[in-house]
Amino acid sequence: MTKRIFLFLFLLMSMSGKLVFAASPQIYAEAAVVMRADNRQVVFAKDPDKIMYPASTTKIMTLITALEKGDPGQMVVVSPQVAQCDGSSLELKANDRLTLREAEYGMMLVSGNDAAEAIAETVAGSIPAFVELMNDKAEKIGATRTHFSNPHGLPDPFNHFTTARDLALITAYGLQNPDFARIVATRDYAVRLQNRSALAVHNTNKLLATYSGANGVKTGFTDAAGECLVAAAKRGNIQLVAVILNSDYRWSDAAKLLDYGFQQSGGLSGN
Repeated sequence: MTKRIFLFLFLLMSMSGKLVFAASPQIYAEAAVVMRADNRQVVFAKDPDKIMYPASTTKIMTLITALEKGDPGQMVVVSPQVAQCDGSSLELKANDRLTLREAEYGMMLVSGNDAAEAIAETVAGSIPAFVELMNDKAEKIGATRTHFSNPHGLPDPFNHFTTARDLALITAYGLQNPDFARIVATRDYAVRLQNRSALAVHNTNKLLATYSGANGVKTGFTDAAGECLVAAAKRGNIQLVAVILNSDYRWSDAAKLLDYGFQQSGGLSGN
């Protein structure tokens, strides 16, 4: 009789969504985390505190800093040094003029390293001064195993690093800002310049088009960091952040992690 009662209660709890059992996701990432953005609960982790290179996911912190320290209408004038920045680019030219908000879109959607440096110079007067603001904010957020040496994520083997957990904390914080959330969820945009034609940009985050509820956030890649992705998705009132660092299968890893996160949080899973 007792066994029957237990079985009935077990089935009832399972059907009501109060008790959820799901196999842990099998992923290829070297380090990963799934976190609920509202309460910072870690739903799944794989080496979450391992020191890793963030590549262009660095720009998440750059955007937070620019939103909090800059004026969206502030004019950005591209310096000759910024126009020669290496890596992924918005293809800004020396003396191009655009507002800070336009530069933010260009930085996040096409991962413009030039836009990131232009933002840093405009907001703080110099790149080192801006990076100091980034590090101060990361510490306040609780990202205690993170240090930035630039605003874009180009390799620095000693002074530019983070962890999957820290990136999730930083992103969860950023998503509280409506401007941040709007920018990272945008799939296509025309970056308006004051001195020449607009630049059409398409978000490098494929999940925005392929995963139900996806609403951010940022891709990253360097040879040292491998393929990285900070993904976000919201279903109902559940907002998740998934961090994938150094994975040749970052898109499928992200989908598996988000599915698992929604299953464990009582939300809907599957694309």
